[in-house]
Amino acid sequence: MADDAPPKRRDGIVIEDSWPGYSLDLFSYPAHYAGDLDCVIIPHGVIMDRTERLARNIMDDLGNHDIVVLCVLKGGYQFSADLVDRIKALSCNSNRTIPMRVHFIRLKSYLNDQSTEDLHIVGAEDLSFLTGKAIVGTGKTMKTLLKHVQAFKPNMIKVAGLLVKRVSQNSSFLPDYVGFEIPNRFVVGYALDYNEYFRDLNHICVISDSGKSKYKV
Repeated sequence: MADDAPPKRRDGIVIEDSWPGYSLDLFSYPAHYAGDLDCVIIPHGVIMDRTERLARNIMDDLGNHDIVVLCVLKGGYQFSADLVDRIKALSCNSNRTIPMRVHFIRLKSYLNDQSTEDLHIVGAEDLSFLTGKAIVGTGKTMKTLLKHVQAFKPNMIKVAGLLVKRVSQNSSFLPDYVGFEIPNRFVVGYALDYNEYFRDLNHICVISDSGKSKYKV
């Protein structure tokens, strides 16, 4: 790829609607979530392997750029941390390098398992340091955030998303780097929560109806 060629969007691993997931009996998970989960949809090891591949893609596309990683809290913190660690390792063992800074903002848009229109952006009051930089955003609810970030005139914005759900009313926005395309099921774990629970779960799992009821607010 030429240095001035625009990086192309790469599709993620597709998990079909008919995929039943893995039995919980095959994996270790916190005992306090017994009965709260239906299945493991993406095991932790698979997440790690896919994150390694995304880091390599970012290095191929953006190597030698000065980038800012904009992590969207809270759901994006684990993916962002693991992605940054792998980019750093590649920078230390490659003839290309990525000077990198990390900044955190927080978005909140869910109540129980429903996305709401009431979206708050915390920590984005002054992002003037983004001017002229290449941005790699990680996390969810990116469409609203991107409009805010674009006002600071970065040179480039690329979005890395671990998960993209297939929903009938899905917007035209898709991340540039996608980990997995998954069915429209409410998933938790790997820092994704249901009312602040399940962030301590390593695997990405489908929450059960009893789990939703137990932790509903």
